[in-house]
Amino acid sequence: MGLLLMVPVLAFLFLYRFGANRYALPTYLPDRVDSTQVGGKWQRDTVFHQIQPFQLLASNGRELTSQSLGRGVWVAQLFGPDETSARVARELLQVQEKFRQEPLVHLVSIVLEPGPAPVATLAQLAEQYGTIAGKWMFATGPADALKQVAQQELGRAAQPHQLLPVVGPNLPPGTLLLIDRDCRVRGVYDGTKPREIDRLLTEINVQLYEYAHSH
Repeated sequence: MGLLLMVPVLAFLFLYRFGANRYALPTYLPDRVDSTQVGGKWQRDTVFHQIQPFQLLASNGRELTSQSLGRGVWVAQLFGPDETSARVARELLQVQEKFRQEPLVHLVSIVLEPGPAPVATLAQLAEQYGTIAGKWMFATGPADALKQVAQQELGRAAQPHQLLPVVGPNLPPGTLLLIDRDCRVRGVYDGTKPREIDRLLTEINVQLYEYAHSH
């Protein structure tokens, strides 16, 4: 019996010592393919799109920029005046709770229709969904800034992978995006489905593991 119990332990130790982590997240939105010469041979290298710098107003009254999100990962939601957006925001509560002690993870819900009093709207949404200051931020901005972020950047990433009808230009309701520290899209999720939220939680951990073990 003792030998039988030792088998799974030894297998785990072997995998831990000699196994390799081969699970790496994909990168979305290829911009172009460059050719570079290495060792006298030409190699093709895909250049992926990076979310361009933006400036928005956050629910804490401060300016929110892509740089202020830090050197970790962030989950982006396009928050519209629909029940799907509200449902996904409620699902984000478990993401916030899971990583509340992890400073490299942030959540951003970009409010597309803030109304005539944006600051009050953001504060109300933050209170309604129980956001933790500095961890999960509702944010908005002028029409041109929202168009850049929601349509030209995040909306562009989400649209090819959407499973739900489009509500307005490039706005798939319920979509969540995982953005890495280089402002590249590393995950696209249907936030209305529990299994997709589970996948998001797992892939955040995968990205954090990669950061912790990168040289």
